Amino acid sequence: MQLYFAPLTCSLACRIALYEAGADFEAIEVDRLTKEIVGGGDYREIHPIGTVPALRRDDGRVLTENAAVLLHIADAYPDAGLAPQGERDEVRQWLSFVGSEIHKGVFYPHFDPTSDEVVKVYARSRARARFPHVERRLAEHDFLLSDFSVADCYLFTTLQWTVATPIELSDWPLLAAYHARLAKRPSVARAVADELPLYRAQQERREALAS
Repeated sequence: MQLYFAPLTCSLACRIALYEAGADFEAIEVDRLTKEIVGGGDYREIHPIGTVPALRRDDGRVLTENAAVLLHIADAYPDAGLAPQGERDEVRQWLSFVGSEIHKGVFYPHFDPTSDEVVKVYARSRARARFPHVERRLAEHDFLLSDFSVADCYLFTTLQWTVATPIELSDWPLLAAYHARLAKRPSVARAVADELPLYRAQQERREALAS
C-alpha cells in the first residue's frame, strides 16, 4: 500500500489513521505546488487533478479523496476501531462536516493564492458558526464519536492549520483542549514529527527557487 501525501496537508489525517491501525505502507511525498513526486515523476499521472491524498491499494487500484481514503483505512483494519459499525452514519456525518465546512469552508481560502482578503475574512466568519457546533459535541465527549476515529484524524489535521492562519483556537477553549490532547496521542505525534521536517524542506526549496 502506498500513500501519496504532501506534508501537513489534509493527507496527514490518513497517515495518522495508518499509524493508529499499525498498517504497513510506503509514504510517497508530493510537492503541493508543482505536483511533482519528490524523487522524480509527475503526480498527475497518479491523480490527474494533483490533489492529495491518493492511496494505491494492494490490488493496484488508486483511491482518492480524503474521506474515502480514511474510510478505506478504517475498513481495512477493523480491529483499530476507527469507524465502528454501530456509528457508521455518525462517522460519515463528521467526515463530511469536517471536509466541507471546516477544511474547505474555513481554512482552504487562506491557502488559496487566488483568495483576496475579503474572501479570507468571510472564511473566518464561517468558523464562528461552525466551531461552536463541534464544541457542543466536545462538551460531553472526548472525541467526535464514542472513541477516537478517522473523523478525529481529519479534524485534528485541519485544526493544525491555525498555526498558519489568523484563526485562534483560544477563542474556542474546548476545541483548543481537544487539539492539545490529541497532539499527545502517539499516532498523531509520530505523524506530525515525520511530516514537519518535510514541510520545512519544501518551504526552503521554494524560497531558494524564488531568490
